[in-house]
Amino acid sequence: MATPRLSRLEFQIMEALWTRGEASIREIQESFPAKRRPAYTTVQTTVYRMVTKQAVRRVKKVGNFHVFAASVSRDAAQRRLIDELLDLFGGRSQPMMAHLVESGKLSLDDVKEAERALKGLSRPSGSSGLSGSSSKEKRP
Repeated sequence: MATPRLSRLEFQIMEALWTRGEASIREIQESFPAKRRPAYTTVQTTVYRMVTKQAVRRVKKVGNFHVFAASVSRDAAQRRLIDELLDLFGGRSQPMMAHLVESGKLSLDDVKEAERALKGLSRPSGSSGLSGSSSKEKRP
């Protein structure tokens, strides 16, 4: 199943579920800051739409209300959002990286961690784990 596209409100609802594990609509609504808290019916409608999208599932019924849990991991949802953002830039990450650097939201430690991840991806399977040693020899 592909990760569904999530709106800003849906992401905020998912954040409540990822943090709590399971929650009722009232608990989800109350997780929003008081100044920007959506109406109960808005949260309810959105949650039921998310059930249809398979982003959220009903896990149980307690008395007169349902309890919900996320069906999509935070990591999968974030990856989908980042992929969509990159698509807006024609697949180029450089403009986004430049903005993160200029805005101070990308630290040198972040860059070093990304470099380690890239080196790990470029390492062929079964290698000795030595960085910087790449063989250009081709085998038939």
